[in-house]
Amino acid sequence: MVILFAIVVIDLIGFGLVIPLLPFYGERFGASPFAVTVILAMYSLGQLFAAPLWGRLSDRWGRRPILLISLAGSAVAYLWMGVAYSLWVLFAARFLQGAMAGNIAAAQAYVADVTTPENRAKGMGMIGAAFGIGFIIGPALGGLLAGGDPATARLGAPFYVGAGLSALAFLGALIFLKESLPPERRGSIRRVGRLAAITDKLGRPNLRGLILLSFLVVLAIAGMEVTFAMWAFRQFHWGPLQVGYVFTFVGVISATMQGGLVGRLAKRYGEAPLLTTGLAAILLGLLILPAAAGVALLLAATGLLASGMGLTQPSINSLISRCAAATEQGEVLGVSQSAGSLARILGPWLAGILFEVLGRDAPFLCGAALMAVALVLAVRLVRPAAESRLPTEGTPSAQGPSTPRAP
Repeated sequence: MVILFAIVVIDLIGFGLVIPLLPFYGERFGASPFAVTVILAMYSLGQLFAAPLWGRLSDRWGRRPILLISLAGSAVAYLWMGVAYSLWVLFAARFLQGAMAGNIAAAQAYVADVTTPENRAKGMGMIGAAFGIGFIIGPALGGLLAGGDPATARLGAPFYVGAGLSALAFLGALIFLKESLPPERRGSIRRVGRLAAITDKLGRPNLRGLILLSFLVVLAIAGMEVTFAMWAFRQFHWGPLQVGYVFTFVGVISATMQGGLVGRLAKRYGEAPLLTTGLAAILLGLLILPAAAGVALLLAATGLLASGMGLTQPSINSLISRCAAATEQGEVLGVSQSAGSLARILGPWLAGILFEVLGRDAPFLCGAALMAVALVLAVRLVRPAAESRLPTEGTPSAQGPSTPRAP
């Protein structure tokens, strides 16, 4: 777990490097706010097509080969973005980077392989903490490399650093990471088509509800993330450096929540209360953010968003994992990741249209409305858990039967 955590952290630092820069990079090529959000969504479009395939292949071949392939592909995609000379090249390179993002689904499946159901939320929290650390170091480093002036920012350098970090993570996985999926479990995996796999997973009511919840959360957060840099430029006249600092602040809170607290909280209270509390925090943060006329209120709003995501995502991923059999962990998490990828396509597009048509605050307010719907859905899903625990919908895992607390 420690080696996996280090590899994911290194890779996600590279991912975090470019998040605050891409809106400025796109606008340098003359892209409109909507086009900028589409550039950011291209990552998720590639991920949408590739994630179920990576998940199934990790069930068949093991987690380690998929991690190696995706890390090598990420390094190539970063280099391609660094030498982009036109808008279409940036679109294509961003799509390739998303298609190579199988490392996250494989890492989540790796966690499911090596943890018991009772410790699953803690293990998923470690992956979430890796995201948090990536967003602590990455955006700040990317902002420092690029500079604080949008007109003169050095936007190519962070992509080369990102390529180097993915290459470093590749070497770490190649040398140190052991395979988590025994050969005998690979042989028992069902061979089904991707559409059949998606239909099968969405045909399970509990699993379908959890994936829908995850979709709504990602839809709202993705819209906020891709428009925040443009909002901050218009609200505070900020450049990549200042935006990077805000994402770093979010990363600190997210890593603290997911790495240090969510496992203990899940053991004490269960995933269901953490899920509803996290959704409420995201809703409140999105409502406060448009009113932020100064840094203090801005940090309060983004702190709520980070705390809410820190509670929500590990809880959902843990519950999804516990609804799956041991032989389909990668496939189920891949389907879930595809739903998240679809949300990361639609969310930026919707946010871009709202930003251009209704103003810079509209994406945040729309996200708050989505969170209100998600909160109602979550309460309805977890209510039966107050009376009895529901059985998993997948075959009992090789680690023993599991009984999720919710939904």
